[in-house]
Amino acid sequence: MTRRPLRVVAAVVVTLATRAMPVLAQDLPRGTIIDDVKCAADPTQSYALYLPSTYSRDRVWNLLIAFHPAARGRAMVEKYQAAAEQYGYIVAGSNTSRNGPWAVSIASVRAMSADLGQRFAIDADRVYLTGMSGGARVALQVALGNSNIAGVIASSAGYPDNRPRTSMRFPIFATAGTDDFNYLEMRQLDRTLTSAHHLAIFNGGHTLPPDAIALEAIEWMELEAMRSGRRTRDDVLVERLFAKRQRLVAEATSSAATVHLLDATVADFNGLRSVSAEAARAADMSRQPEVKKALARERADDDAERRVLSDIFDLEGGLRDGNRRAASLIRLRDQLSRCARTASGEVDSPERSQARRMLRVVTSGASERVDDPQYLQLLEELRRGAGAR
Repeated sequence: MTRRPLRVVAAVVVTLATRAMPVLAQDLPRGTIIDDVKCAADPTQSYALYLPSTYSRDRVWNLLIAFHPAARGRAMVEKYQAAAEQYGYIVAGSNTSRNGPWAVSIASVRAMSADLGQRFAIDADRVYLTGMSGGARVALQVALGNSNIAGVIASSAGYPDNRPRTSMRFPIFATAGTDDFNYLEMRQLDRTLTSAHHLAIFNGGHTLPPDAIALEAIEWMELEAMRSGRRTRDDVLVERLFAKRQRLVAEATSSAATVHLLDATVADFNGLRSVSAEAARAADMSRQPEVKKALARERADDDAERRVLSDIFDLEGGLRDGNRRAASLIRLRDQLSRCARTASGEVDSPERSQARRMLRVVTSGASERVDDPQYLQLLEELRRGAGAR
């Protein structure tokens, strides 16, 4: 495949040279994570790096650029190291991009892009972005401004402007934990988006996905690359991944989960192999009364959660009104205390997960929304009591 200048956009367009810099890739070890690669043109910028053990400049390689909300580049690289080795990805995690002023992330994107493009043999058609929480918003912001990003893996956060989209020019693999305070945001992204996307939910909180889902994300991107023509079709790989998906369908613990997995299988493998049997089964199950009720209940639960949170935020607004403050505080204490009791339950359940993520939504950034010491003290007590850290 012909190498072309690699371009990454984040408010500005950065064109990367294809000529090697004095510090070449052969000076860097393969098959192990390097914690701190300083950008040759700007040593104040650095990134963690993983080069596959078989890396050489004799061919071009896929590139995954990663962003963490606390500038923990190694954490991002570690998460995708195994998948990168298996599928031939260079992974670079910024050590400087973090939550805060957007200018900091722009500087990181510019410096990393230039350095990676000059050091390594990168396939300009196979550049991917990923991020965790605020880092996912950085990844999506960059992708929104670029016409050739091959895909984005967005963990625990979505669009930087929080504006739902129905279609994107790049595929999105989204992840969220059941206790994640951005769980509803990722569910909304999944329900609104009609272009290529996949949502993976796991048991956990606001964190990077388990290793198995990180591998699934890369494998899903491989399928999308075949579907879009960015990589050569590999029928052996398609069948292996299809068999893996069939095992997940067989292991589903609810009818709703089975339908979701079947629908995803049809969407992900359509055009690569026959999925008529999966489509027929999903349609048949969706017509069954009990399954219809389960699917409707999922949506109703999400809508109810949004309404409860909206009510809580409205009550917080009442704390600023002297005439409403006392009544608002009483109602907030009652509602949040009930939520905390459910969140601290010993038995795992959808209700406990819902309560935990609602508490996390309310406690996250509360001091920026509300200037009421008594209410903030209440939130801290409830947070500690429910373990909603």
